[in-house]
Parts: sequence; structure tokens; C-alpha cells
Amino acid sequence: MGRRNETDDTEELIKAINENEESTMGKLSIFNFITLNGYYKGPNEDIGWHRHGGEESQYSEEGLAHENILMFGRRTYEMMAAFWPTPAAKDLFPKVAEGMNKAEKIVFSRTLKKAGWNNTRVMKENIVEEIKMMKQTPGRDMTILGSGSIVTQLAEQGLIDEYQIMVDPVALGDGTPVFQGMKHKLDLKLTGTRTFKSGVVLLSYQPMKEQSI
Repeated sequence: MGRRNETDDTEELIKAINENEESTMGKLSIFNFITLNGYYKGPNEDIGWHRHGGEESQYSEEGLAHENILMFGRRTYEMMAAFWPTPAAKDLFPKVAEGMNKAEKIVFSRTLKKAGWNNTRVMKENIVEEIKMMKQTPGRDMTILGSGSIVTQLAEQGLIDEYQIMVDPVALGDGTPVFQGMKHKLDLKLTGTRTFKSGVVLLSYQPMKEQSI
């Protein structure tokens, strides 16, 4: 075997430092459910086609247990805020409702003046720069729910670390694509799958290290 030299040791040290920095930075993930033909919402903001049974609810509970900061665009926020604080939500999905209402939340909007849902603040400007700064905070991860335009914007900036996509066994004639408006190809690698009894399939992806832009 050849002898190790100082260059080899230095390269390994730099690699170890970089890996340690990556592991301590805040991670940004997205969670969305889509139709077979790629829509995350139908006409008139319709998401009633999504199958949310007991297994899906349990998965949501597991995710909320990580206490990530939850993030939304304005329209997704308004749908969430209109449901999760209600008695109906607490009766149907008590643990999920508790987690959603207790979580720290951020809504991205230039037009929303204030957020009425508890533990929510409004982020109006410089979303990309704000996310970059938040990712420098060790030990505090973030999850974007829905919010296709925000997902597209941050994906193109290479800021999303994980994509969790639930694919429903349904197709719609019209709707809004989850990556609508994306200008560049997004190369992903599959890191996990999970099949639910409802027929919903969860696909987990991470970005490839080298993106083709």
C-alpha cells in the first residue's frame, strides 16, 4: 500500500469539517400531496380529492413530533388556518390539530398584514435570503406545506434538502402543477418509499449534488 501524504490528510480533514457543518445546519424539507398527473390542487383551490385516512394521519403526527418550523404561502396558510383551529379538526384529527396549532409557523406574503393563527408570523420580503439565514441556525429544521410557488422559487435556488411527495391514485382534468413555473431541470434521487392502504404512495427525494442549470 502507498504511503499517505499530507495532502490526503488535509483533504480528509476538509471533507470531515464540511460534513459536520452540513449536519448541524437547519434542513429545509417540503411536504405536498399530488395527483397522478402532478397537480397539488384542483380548480378553485380544491384539495378534497386527497385521501387522508388513519395511516396518513399517523404519518402527519410523526412529522409534527419533530417540531419543525412550518411554512406556507398565503393561500395554503388561509386554508390551513380556516381548518386546524376549529372544533371539527380537533374532533377528527386531535393529535394533528394539536401539533399544527402548537407549532411555530411562518407565512410568506406581501399582502397579508397580520396572521391570526397562533404562533404565526408573516415574512414579507427577501424570502430567499431569510431562508438562507434560517438554515444557518443549528438544530432547527423547517418544512414547507403545499405552497407550490414558494417551493418552485426555493427549489431553483437549491435551498430544499428533501422533497416528500404523497401521490394520490387520482387524476384531475385541470389544476395547478406542484412545480409550476420552474425554469430549470431539477435532478432528484429517490431515498425512500412508503405505500399506504388507501393507495397513496409517499415518495422521498433529495437533490442530486450537481444540478444541471
